[in-house]
Amino acid sequence: MPPHSPLPLRHGLGAAWVRTPDRAEPAPCSTMGEWLEQRLRPRVDVAALLAEGRFVYDDLRPVRDDDPYRPHTFVWFHRDLRDEPQVPGALPVIHRDERLVVVDKPAFLSSIPRGDHVVQSVVVRLRAELGLPELSTLHRLDRVTSGVLMLATEQRWRAPYQQLFERGEVRKTYRALASYRADLELPVTVRNHIAKERGAWRAEVVPGAAVNAETCVDLESRDGELAVYRLSPRTGRTHQLRLHLYGLGIPIVDDPLYPVVREISIDDFSRPLQLLASELAFTDPVDGSERRFESVRRLPLRTSVDAG
Repeated sequence: MPPHSPLPLRHGLGAAWVRTPDRAEPAPCSTMGEWLEQRLRPRVDVAALLAEGRFVYDDLRPVRDDDPYRPHTFVWFHRDLRDEPQVPGALPVIHRDERLVVVDKPAFLSSIPRGDHVVQSVVVRLRAELGLPELSTLHRLDRVTSGVLMLATEQRWRAPYQQLFERGEVRKTYRALASYRADLELPVTVRNHIAKERGAWRAEVVPGAAVNAETCVDLESRDGELAVYRLSPRTGRTHQLRLHLYGLGIPIVDDPLYPVVREISIDDFSRPLQLLASELAFTDPVDGSERRFESVRRLPLRTSVDAG
């Protein structure tokens, strides 16, 4: 584990760090600048950050290009971020107490800072807006999925609530807009094995493998050729609900991956996935109270100031 960062948070995020290896003979490089180039290029413009004094040691001294190489040395820095357009839609806080913050996430807003979506993420925005530097998500919602997302206010509260999700003790309800099929007998429980390789865009059903994904699907309402389906997942595999409805022949409206991958700019907010995390319910592991949180959004979802 690294020591405490000498750099303050930026955009609600801690500094990145790298460490030179323990003593080795001969040394892998002659200077710290050379080692940083080898370690971080091409992901980081090392020359620019060195020139601007943005690499620092534990004592906040800037790392210079010609500093002699030193083994077992931590170097800290903040990465450059792209200019991220504002994701449309409100981010209402539907509950807040000492331990939990519950929000109603709009589509296209990432839950956590990752890749090209850092400032435009729930965690970064709310850490700044609510003054909670340790705020962190307790479960995940895909960037394109809307609805109820629960976060812990401090690190000390993460474990008891995360364990609820890991043990399957949180009752989740989703709603999805998809085609109506008169020949589909509902309710139905879909059970199969879902796998997703690292780096792949889509998950896949693996025939014959042990079941690791289960969803109960029921019809809630119909409007012409479209219908709203109530989904009760008993597991939480990546893209589980999207794959299960696709497998039933009723892919979710405006899904960019199923049944086919659509080429869409990462900053195109025009067609939100019609999947809503509607409700979370559970017995609180700290005080034993019954908790239930419900989205204020309704299908069909739009990218106006607030969907409804």
